[in-house]
Amino acid sequence: YEGPPGPPGSSIFSKGDPGPIGFPGVPGSKGDQGLPGPAGSHCYPGLGGPKGFTVWPSTCMHSKCCCTLTGERGPDGPRGFPGSKGQTGVPGPWGRKGVTGRPGDAGVKGAPGDSIVGDQRRAPVGLRGPIGLPGYVGFPGNSGPPGTPGRKGQKGPIGNVGLSGKPGPAGPNGPVGDPGDDGQLGFTGPQGHRGALRSGFLLVIHSQSVQVPQCPEDSSQLWLGYSLVYLEGQEKAHTQDLGQAGSCLPAFSSMPFSYCNTAACHYSSRNDKSFWLSTTAPIPMMPLSGQEISSHISRCVVCETVSPAVAFHSQDPTVPACPPGWRSLWTGYSFLMQTGAGDEGGGQSLTSSGSCLKNFRTHPFIECQGARGSCHYFANLYSFWLTTIGQTEQFITQRPGTIKATNLQRQKASQCHVCRREQ
Repeated sequence: YEGPPGPPGSSIFSKGDPGPIGFPGVPGSKGDQGLPGPAGSHCYPGLGGPKGFTVWPSTCMHSKCCCTLTGERGPDGPRGFPGSKGQTGVPGPWGRKGVTGRPGDAGVKGAPGDSIVGDQRRAPVGLRGPIGLPGYVGFPGNSGPPGTPGRKGQKGPIGNVGLSGKPGPAGPNGPVGDPGDDGQLGFTGPQGHRGALRSGFLLVIHSQSVQVPQCPEDSSQLWLGYSLVYLEGQEKAHTQDLGQAGSCLPAFSSMPFSYCNTAACHYSSRNDKSFWLSTTAPIPMMPLSGQEISSHISRCVVCETVSPAVAFHSQDPTVPACPPGWRSLWTGYSFLMQTGAGDEGGGQSLTSSGSCLKNFRTHPFIECQGARGSCHYFANLYSFWLTTIGQTEQFITQRPGTIKATNLQRQKASQCHVCRREQ
């Protein structure tokens, strides 16, 4: 028979509850086993004692019925107090580098994805930006293709009466007649002239190109030169009438004059300027110097004629006709005046042939600076032209406007005609 259970074991050395989670601590030592319970009476089994780790043999060792039996394990003792927090463990040594694994097998090709078409929507139109700054002057464009031939023009009006033709060559001599009777002695005649009588009128023609113009028929050439518009010295301008012979200088120089005082004369030592009628060559981006200047200076000729030339202005887009008994010399555009640096410049008399230029151009003249020896089309050079005025536009306030297209600029400029009275 088993003896009665022993008393509960001591809980002094029981394992405590786990403390709060922290760094791994050192494991605690194992608690001692509980003390043995009292011996049961005789051979009857005793009451169940507290459960211990191991039941030591009781005093039943003197009893023959139970000295060879072991008591049941008692129940667990009460839970002990929590153990103290263990110290932080020392980091272990670094492990050796593992062996590189073999490459994995190729994955299975995925199914094609669905094609999703985006939502095609139109973005809203933005606000209009501000007007940009004016661009630099572009390089001259290439020549366009030749235009188609124009339609045949209508028959023009009957021209003016031409000059008398020159006498034809003398015919052959006729047969010799019989001698006549002697006539009476006549009166002594006046002394004859040696050559044709010239009136001494001078005509100046400016080509606005590098080509030298030709004198009209029944006129003689006096000299060739370059077209001078005006000069500026001491910030004062002195203009030349393009219809007078003084506007055609035989030689060109960017500084064709010197200035003198009581001490001496000085040449090209100040910022004096000269202004010349230019050609229709493209306007360059940079100032010209040396031989480059020659292609931008107009050529001219001075002729002697038998009658003066007069300019007629129409103030409309049509060319005015010469009066009866007058001969046409050239047609063009009504040029009024010009200004350069500051308020200096000059003008043309509307009766002078210099007020009718063959070609229209916003920059019809070029500025040459004597001290530098260079010429350029500066932005402060202004030209003034007579405009067209319709019959219904008289005595009313004109509306301001800006014309940029070259063909419209020409349409707005008045036409003119230079004519000369016939003999």
